[in-house]
Amino acid sequence: MPKVDVYNMNGDVVGDIQLNDNIFGVEVNKDVLHRAVLNQLANRRQGTQSTKTKSEVRGGGIKPWRQKGTGRARQGSIRSAQWIKGGIVLGPKPRSYKYTLPKKVKRLALKSALASKVNENEIYVLDSLTLDEIKTNKFAKILGNLKIDSSALVVIAGKDDKVEKSARNIAGVKVNLVNTINVFDILKYNKFIITKDAVAKVEEVYA
Repeated sequence: MPKVDVYNMNGDVVGDIQLNDNIFGVEVNKDVLHRAVLNQLANRRQGTQSTKTKSEVRGGGIKPWRQKGTGRARQGSIRSAQWIKGGIVLGPKPRSYKYTLPKKVKRLALKSALASKVNENEIYVLDSLTLDEIKTNKFAKILGNLKIDSSALVVIAGKDDKVEKSARNIAGVKVNLVNTINVFDILKYNKFIITKDAVAKVEEVYA
């Protein structure tokens, strides 16, 4: 079982914790991580791009010249694709890019992402994370105590407006609940900060 230090909000090591080997100690599967990230990015796409076809562009209700006798190629409408301002042939239309991955694949991807943070020593477990008021500089001080000067994902066990609102104005910092963590965010942020309560909840949900 992987063992990591437990910190307090002053940045002091106050103990250690054994992490569940079935979650934080699995072999990192890069292929599954890649598939999970592609899935999340595809599901985020709006798919609202659109071009107008010949039937949708303005004008072109009359034949531009008679069929024969002019010496020019025959034309049926000035809104055909070969004309300037004509319709687009086979252009993009609104569509959904969403698709689903098997539950086992998504579960393995999340475990692999968490294990990668343990392997790279980028996980910080806090004994608690509480603020008595909404103050950005207080949250920034906690990060400073932990000597974190890069992007960080903070995971807490339950809803806490004081923590979430204190962190949202700090560039490169995001706060997630246990039930909203995802592979993309775990891999995107350099450091992974999680409270002991959140660790217990993760192990309960994903074990």
